[in-house]
Amino acid sequence: MSISDRLQALGITLPAMAVPAAAYVPFVRTGNLVFISGHIAKKDGKPWVGQLGLSMGTEEGKAAARAIAIDLMGTLQAAVGDLARVKRIVKVLSLVNSTPTFTEQHLVTNGCSQLLVEVFGPEVGAHARSAFGVAQLPMGACVEIELTAEVG
Repeated sequence: MSISDRLQALGITLPAMAVPAAAYVPFVRTGNLVFISGHIAKKDGKPWVGQLGLSMGTEEGKAAARAIAIDLMGTLQAAVGDLARVKRIVKVLSLVNSTPTFTEQHLVTNGCSQLLVEVFGPEVGAHARSAFGVAQLPMGACVEIELTAEVG
């Protein structure tokens, strides 16, 4: 099954690449690597605001991370033209706006990681990753994720 077939089966339409909100570019390609800038969680087109362990639980955070994965794939598609050119999702770095006592950042980040594997398959979609709890994110967003991919 192709990537576009998997996306369609999951009911996912990739968005257009978002316009940066500050002084950065959405992606940088060097050699066979594409570095996608951090994307914040959005709900209904606006920042998905919240703090894990205070105003949000793990499952809602996981849904936010999944939404980010969709946005990241939209930017990756804009960067490479066709997601079939992706040879490997190399690394995901996740920042979770959370209280000092919240310890499930890794479970929140699974929302992104699991969708990448569903879409690209385990050979391409499985990746290294880091998940951090942070005191705050831009615009009060609950999660921000960046991605590095290898392309052909």
